[in-house]
Amino acid sequence: MYLPRQLIAHLYQQLLRTHHPLSPPVLILVALEPDALCACRILTALLKRDYIPHKIQPVAGYGDLARAGEELVKPMRTTNGGSGGVVICLGVGGLVDLSEILCLSGEGEDGEEEEDMGGVEVWVFDARRPWNLANVFGGEGRPAGEGDGVNGLGMGNGNGRRKMRGVERGCLTGAYASGNGGIVVFDDGDVEEDMAREREAYCELLAMPEVDEGGEEDEEEEEESEGEEDADHPSSSDSKKRKSWSRQDDEDESEDEDGPPRQRRRSDSGSYIISSPSRPRRTAHDSSNSSRSVTPTSDSPSPLQPKPPSARTLRKRLLKMKRKHEAVLQRYYSSGTSYSEPIASLVYSLASELGREDNDLLWLAIVGVASLELSGRTMSGVGVSNALEYGGSAGWGGERGERIRQILRDEVLRLNPPDPYERDRDIRGEINGIIQTTARSPTDKSIRLSPEPRFILVRHWSLYDSMLHSPYLASRLHVWTENGRKRLHKLLAKMGISLNQSHQNYTHMDMELKRVLRQRLLKYAPMYGLDGLVPAEASGHAASREGWGFVRCWGWKACLSATDVGVIIGAILEVGPEEAHGMWDAKRASRPALDASADGSTESDLAHLLPRFWSAYDALSLTSESPTLLQASLPLAQHLHRAILRTGTSLLAKHQIRHLRAFRIAVVKDGPDVKLFTNPGALTKLALWVAEAIRVQERERGETVKIGRRRALGTPLVLAGLDEDRGLYVVVGTGGGGGVVDFAALAKRREERRKKKEAKDAKRKEKEQRRARRAAERAERDEDDDEEEDETEESSSESESESEDEQDVSSNKHLLRNRFGIAFQEVVQETSARVRIDSFEHCVVEVQKEDLGGFLEALSFRSVVG
Repeated sequence: MYLPRQLIAHLYQQLLRTHHPLSPPVLILVALEPDALCACRILTALLKRDYIPHKIQPVAGYGDLARAGEELVKPMRTTNGGSGGVVICLGVGGLVDLSEILCLSGEGEDGEEEEDMGGVEVWVFDARRPWNLANVFGGEGRPAGEGDGVNGLGMGNGNGRRKMRGVERGCLTGAYASGNGGIVVFDDGDVEEDMAREREAYCELLAMPEVDEGGEEDEEEEEESEGEEDADHPSSSDSKKRKSWSRQDDEDESEDEDGPPRQRRRSDSGSYIISSPSRPRRTAHDSSNSSRSVTPTSDSPSPLQPKPPSARTLRKRLLKMKRKHEAVLQRYYSSGTSYSEPIASLVYSLASELGREDNDLLWLAIVGVASLELSGRTMSGVGVSNALEYGGSAGWGGERGERIRQILRDEVLRLNPPDPYERDRDIRGEINGIIQTTARSPTDKSIRLSPEPRFILVRHWSLYDSMLHSPYLASRLHVWTENGRKRLHKLLAKMGISLNQSHQNYTHMDMELKRVLRQRLLKYAPMYGLDGLVPAEASGHAASREGWGFVRCWGWKACLSATDVGVIIGAILEVGPEEAHGMWDAKRASRPALDASADGSTESDLAHLLPRFWSAYDALSLTSESPTLLQASLPLAQHLHRAILRTGTSLLAKHQIRHLRAFRIAVVKDGPDVKLFTNPGALTKLALWVAEAIRVQERERGETVKIGRRRALGTPLVLAGLDEDRGLYVVVGTGGGGGVVDFAALAKRREERRKKKEAKDAKRKEKEQRRARRAAERAERDEDDDEEEDETEESSSESESESEDEQDVSSNKHLLRNRFGIAFQEVVQETSARVRIDSFEHCVVEVQKEDLGGFLEALSFRSVVG
């Protein structure tokens, strides 16, 4: 089920009304990422204000999520002696069937799967896409006192599906009352606006009776034998067709039920693989009821009424509809991964709807949005941001992301009105673009807008180091080469900044240089291809500040930008506080290796990552007077970005990036920072740095392909980091950004579509010839007309689907998505490579050291963008 954006506070208000001192605590499952951490801080602040007890459980991957379901969620079910409750998933489980992985469904007394959630209600906040449609349009709990397929009046529903009050085709309305359990997805607008076709297909498949697709050849043989029978016995022929239909229904009821869309299944390596759907999950009771509701009766039709279509014709129509709806779901799942609105801003919308917004919660939402930009999570999946070149910030989400940032800027101006006595000074400072480094007073804790350049930690580093470690500037100046360093020096010289001044800490630079820095960057940066280094100028206080960043001060103690906080929180999670105390080797030795035992299970990494989670959680504290922990972790962030520059420079300067058929590949297996990049987050940032450099090089060489009205640019990148202690490689696949074109996959799709069309044409001609031979012998012209009409409809629908496929392939949206997660799963299923897929980022896997070569070879023949 899904909760529309306009009703975002509906469930929370019901929780307030039904909560009492004996209620079980709310269980919060949080992913180990900055966006989820910020959302968790906002949500716990709301729960504390309303005196609602809660428990926070960090989750590192699908293995930890399954253990949390077994140990924490399952005992909450009323069927297991619990009292129900609420489980909130932040950045967790949006891509899998949560009813199964959280142990919310089991087997009843008759051995059939039951969907009684046991009074456990799961709220899902997740920015990853595609959704698992079993959570979005299914996941209904069992109302108290209601049986399967029976409504509250004791009457069975027409399609055998339970009808819950306040639920309309998976959508919650204002009449919905919580307490019965279920899975509720908080919609950020995607479901209501963009998933009407998927919703229709899912609901139609759920209401459709079971049909076996393997009997087409038997039907053709039966069709030929019918033509040889005596035409004087049409009733006998009809009886045989009806017996065949009923026999097929019996076989369908005896077969195992299909799994839900994107159902999680256990792989040989112990990871959780997401498989593509054939149809939504149904209970045996639903199947039998639905089958009986459409089975033709044995009564003969009235001579005055048109003859009803035969059972075989009905079955063919049903199969055609089933395939059509399954194609819609398959196209949705196979389009690749992407990201929608950050969950921190979605939870802030909940706080705003409740009237609880303040500066602290707004700041957390801003940091969550900034963290998504830093980690390369875009509308086309993990990859180089497809930002406008003239923008200031990295630019998440295109136009939609800019709308979200504009809302945040409006919130900043609303909650932080300027001082009327200092209004003129503030306007002049914003117009001149002075980077704010100090507060306006000892008690100033306001949030301000600032024209932030694309530098890293500029307030806490020297200007030279900040520019050198900026991915945007480094890729365009080619700082990994000697000529690139010289271009950086020339840029500083043209702006009138000496190397001595640029190597000082930015806060200690000459005040006049800091005042004119923005104007000189706007003047000289375009000479070096750095048009988007700083945001556009604002013309007055009411002008749009597109690309501007956010800065917050804590009196005279500290001044940090949202990007600074995102960089620091990410470094705590990716490097860890143990690095600062020299305990890296001890911690690394305690981590488990990729086990190849009989059960294929591996120990959890959560024990290793738990200190990092709580360190980052404490660093975002809302009660401290100053961000002491954030300032103490600045060396971690600087260490990480120095390592990214060193390793990326080594890969590019030594030409260690190879171009395979569908992507580029690089391996980090030696050097001083090799252990640092065994963390998926740090490895992803290195991959984004390298991918940005490759994209700029391709653009300078003119390696672009025009698609529609846009130009496709960039090549997907696979980066592997060696973990010598565990004997494996951590592998991440990123998109190239700007509209990625996988030429090998594109050619393969065209060839498959051509062969498929030829096979359909040949089959259609064969059927037409066979129908022509039997036309003179058949006595039932009405049935023949029905079949011809059905064939015409089928051929027209096939041509329409082919034209839709052509439009999808030619559209820019189809070519942008990151499909590495799907490609990884295909390789695992078809090869014997020992691979662990446990991360919520499906483009991140762990491969045994000896199997990397075969894994990459098989991957090169897969479609990695779509």
